[in-house]
Amino acid sequence: MKYPRKSFLMVLLIAVAAFNAASATPSSSQGGGSYLAYGEEDDVPGETRDSSSLETLEPPTSLRGTGRLLAEATSLRTALTCNKYPRICRAKGSPGPDCCNKKCVNVSTDRLNCGMCGHKCRYSEICCKGQCVNAMFDKKHCGGCNNKCKRKNSACVYGMCSYA
Repeated sequence: MKYPRKSFLMVLLIAVAAFNAASATPSSSQGGGSYLAYGEEDDVPGETRDSSSLETLEPPTSLRGTGRLLAEATSLRTALTCNKYPRICRAKGSPGPDCCNKKCVNVSTDRLNCGMCGHKCRYSEICCKGQCVNAMFDKKHCGGCNNKCKRKNSACVYGMCSYA
């Protein structure tokens, strides 16, 4: 009983060590085997680099996470903040087109920046078209933004039109 347990633990330990060693070594497809010194740029003559290529960086989708070589590309995204580069908020996948407190937000729907930066909605309110509204009792935004009660004399109660 002791030997199978010890051998299983030994095999598991070797597999984990091999996995870590494989993830730490660069593959030949990355960089083509040539390495750059710190501060050197990998520019091809005749090729121009624009700022839009920096905006479209996507996080890696690997099950193992990011390796050492990919960490530089993701750190570039964290270095670009909207207070220095406001166009970054208009990039694809951005939470919103407006910059508030170094974060990209949509001031027409964000509860913490409703209508303008720093304007917070109350606990029971949501932000619709840049205005804080209570969706539980507002006829124009009953239960959610732009959800109007259609009947003439219906009231919005608890987020539902003509409740009861």
